[in-house]
Amino acid sequence: MKISEVKRMRFAARMPAHAIRLHEWGTRMCGALIVAMCVGVSGCRAKVEAPGSVVMIIESSPNNLDLRQGTDAQSERVGGLVFDGLVKKDEHFNLQPWLATAWEQPDALTWVFHLRDGVRFQDGRGMGAEDVAWTIRSIVDGSVAGLVTAKAGSFASVAQVEVVDPLTLRVRLKRSDAGLLFNMSDGLFGVVPRGAGKDFGLHPEGTGAFRFVSAVQDKEVVLERNHDYWADSGAADSGVTGSGWKPSGGKVERVRFSVVPDAITSALELKKGSADLASNVVTLDMIHTLEQEPNLKVESVGSSIVNYTNFNVNDPVLKDRRVRQAIACALDRQAIVDAIWRGQARLANTLLPIGHWAAASGGEMVAYPHDVERAKRLLDEAGFKPGKNGVRLRITLKTSTDETTRLMAAVMQQQLRAAGIDLQLRSAEFGTFYADVTKGAFQMYALRWIGSNEDPDIFRYTYGSGSFPPKGGNRGRYSNTKVDALLTAAAAATDQGEQRKDYVEVQRILAEDLPGIPLWYPNNEVVHTRRLVGVRPRVSGNFDFLRDLEVR
Repeated sequence: MKISEVKRMRFAARMPAHAIRLHEWGTRMCGALIVAMCVGVSGCRAKVEAPGSVVMIIESSPNNLDLRQGTDAQSERVGGLVFDGLVKKDEHFNLQPWLATAWEQPDALTWVFHLRDGVRFQDGRGMGAEDVAWTIRSIVDGSVAGLVTAKAGSFASVAQVEVVDPLTLRVRLKRSDAGLLFNMSDGLFGVVPRGAGKDFGLHPEGTGAFRFVSAVQDKEVVLERNHDYWADSGAADSGVTGSGWKPSGGKVERVRFSVVPDAITSALELKKGSADLASNVVTLDMIHTLEQEPNLKVESVGSSIVNYTNFNVNDPVLKDRRVRQAIACALDRQAIVDAIWRGQARLANTLLPIGHWAAASGGEMVAYPHDVERAKRLLDEAGFKPGKNGVRLRITLKTSTDETTRLMAAVMQQQLRAAGIDLQLRSAEFGTFYADVTKGAFQMYALRWIGSNEDPDIFRYTYGSGSFPPKGGNRGRYSNTKVDALLTAAAAATDQGEQRKDYVEVQRILAEDLPGIPLWYPNNEVVHTRRLVGVRPRVSGNFDFLRDLEVR
């Protein structure tokens, strides 16, 4: 028994009650499907793992566990357990000491890093300035180690790397770079031993909490605890340990990351106990069903991921910011969150995560609460009067074929109709959709930022005049000389208070010009078996919480 996509979207458009009923129906169907599948799979007997072992589901294999080369989410999250960065993000996304105990900027074009003494790679070699220098040089110039890496752009400002002494490093820049330190943080950057080449990701040796054991493409990655990890000795005191919870014993010794690309299969594996853990893998409807299982538990915490919709500001219809503001007023974002996300998301007014040191508060920016009459007035002022059928203008929204995104788009279509906006929907598989986005072949599109928005330099990348594709992510071709000047000033500032002032003003201008609409921050949803104790998901969605898990 299956509902058609057309009928599903039609139900979802009747907000809010019918959309909620749709998801209740989907939950029952999902639960029935999981139960039916489970009956036919050996009575749902779980595969027995060795004591201290955990099976965690991931949706795809890491592209490359060498963090100089791996840019996908799985590479950064799994690789982030094997490698350490120079700095580590705390709960407010301030950068704290990690492999670097301290750093200073004698001027805007020079960084000096002082490294932690006594750190060793997992093969026993000591880690020092020569290794960090090699890591940076091999990213900046791939020919140094035979690499081809997309991360070279993140270090394009680096002119020279100098080893001052075994534990001191000097980095000289061609231009000021506000994002350099962030690009050396956990998950994005991992120090490799001097001489590590292009195939290093096949058997990586880092300084992290877990050591690499094996990997089979599209099947699994296996890691084991690094009992010589420097941070477990109490040497780290950075305030980035999350909740402050400390395990009493029985820590995870081995993690097998099982690659399961299908959400239904993932839910089944969790239900029958052949997997212990999944982070943001199954749908919210499936989570609602699985949390009824006596052996499973769901941890839901806020996340730094932000969903947004973006405008082509050069489009004849959308070039007037009053039209963009009208769209923001016509959207009832809370109703969408309540119906589609089951309330497991928080509204966003900026691309930066909640609690970020550079994020503007609600009182510092203009807001767009749901107000259809205000939307109509703005459209009247922009010259878009209603026609005989009530339609004032037509706009096309492009999305991927992701089911949740398409459902969201259908609800947005219905909401905008009340203001006289005819929203046409166009969905395509991700490769085609993303190609259109980067070419600027759109009026509106919907996407999300994962990780990149934890750095305030996201504003330069997404809205700076020098960041039109392929040089950056300013896909809507927005340009504002004042925004550019503020971003340049923020990049050159060495005082965080001065930087915040500039970034808040940038956010204030963007909230008025509205080249894009930040929508909401979906929660991190982690499903796990009750044999795991101390599951404390991180806001960033990384896998650091595995370090502190206990296994019953």
